[in-house]
Amino acid sequence: MKNIMTLLALLAIDFAAFSQSQPPQIIYVNECISTHIVSPGPIKYVDISTDDVAGDIPVDNIFRIKPKKTNPRLGVVTIVGERYLVQYKLTYAPIAMASTEVRIDPTQVDEYLNPEVSMSVQEMKSFSLQAMQHKAQRPAVTTRKDKVVAAVNNIYTMGDYFFIDLSLKNKTNISYDIDQIRFKIQDKKQVKSTNFQQLEVEPVHRLFNQDSFKRRYRNVFVFKKFSFPEEKVFNIEIAEKQVSGRAISLKVDYSDVLKADTL
Repeated sequence: MKNIMTLLALLAIDFAAFSQSQPPQIIYVNECISTHIVSPGPIKYVDISTDDVAGDIPVDNIFRIKPKKTNPRLGVVTIVGERYLVQYKLTYAPIAMASTEVRIDPTQVDEYLNPEVSMSVQEMKSFSLQAMQHKAQRPAVTTRKDKVVAAVNNIYTMGDYFFIDLSLKNKTNISYDIDQIRFKIQDKKQVKSTNFQQLEVEPVHRLFNQDSFKRRYRNVFVFKKFSFPEEKVFNIEIAEKQVSGRAISLKVDYSDVLKADTL
């Protein structure tokens, strides 16, 4: 029993030392100013230690705070990302001194391995950029239609994710404005429309948000690992915005997925 109590005491000391490894930075706030705390990646959890400050997350990487009244009771704001934990001490100040934007410095945070995040957005971006550096000498799948060439250049696997390198080549003088790119697991052959089955798969990350191109387009889409039987295919559909828009699709067999390289 004595040994157990000693171990618990040591763990408590270690935790206290960890929680104080980065002293809270100061943010100056005012009830007339909204302060935006910008994270380098998605914010997973926030806590405000006082009821006198309101806060919300308008987009996944921005935490917005604002005092509810003059001279509020202020405390500490805690923010947890995919790979970090950071705390800020709130201090009341005149309007001229209040911060409108605070960017989280990755070098000034405590490391935190979120058990719900197997790969962070920053890691996905880094691996996607690595994939872009590889030349597509022998594309896994290629389709041509309306003078547009679509190709799955490479498929990579890393951890629990697939990275699909997709490119388009426009051989006309008309710019291609992408309306949508959809990914579906569906039957190889459609015998009857009533029996046709398909399941849409959403990427968890895409490297670029480019939606228009003149000649060439290339992007990397990241998916949670998936599998499907031989009688189905992974279908990639690209559609143009115009009413008579050019549409093209690529059908990837599971045998092509099984050939995925590692990054």
